[in-house]
Amino acid sequence: MSSASTKPTRPLPVAAAAGVGKGTLFYAFGDRTGLVRALYEARLEPLANAVEAGPPPLGPATAPLQRIPALLDALLCFKLDNRRLAPALEEPGSASPYRTEQYTRWHGLLQAMLEQIPDLVDRDFIAHALLAATRADLVEHLAGQESVPRERMREQLANFTARVLGSRLVAE
Repeated sequence: MSSASTKPTRPLPVAAAAGVGKGTLFYAFGDRTGLVRALYEARLEPLANAVEAGPPPLGPATAPLQRIPALLDALLCFKLDNRRLAPALEEPGSASPYRTEQYTRWHGLLQAMLEQIPDLVDRDFIAHALLAATRADLVEHLAGQESVPRERMREQLANFTARVLGSRLVAE
């Protein structure tokens, strides 16, 4: 699968690449969405591990004001690197992206980090708003239709995060 392509993912080529039949894929994963979700989760695992137990800036020992932008940047880069997979999980007929295990994980983590920032209000909403800036459909629109370069998107996300968190965030 080419991660930069946004052509629909088809089970038959995936089955052929895996050396199994199409039926085996559906037996193992239930449907196309299940297959895409499994591949997405496998690719996401290194990022999740870095966030759960890794070193700074993603790891838990990092102060929230440094960790939040690092996490959002890592999520954006992950979505850019997996442009073909991420939107498939948000297509019509898929479960709401807000009900996925990944969304719940990232929202909970962001909210917990935001709770550590004094005098910050509406932490739950802020966590949702920050994650919205990394939605697959937005990333695809910016990268694909508007041809925004990767580094420019990363810069825009960092600036947005700094504005949302106010003057508490010091640009490096």
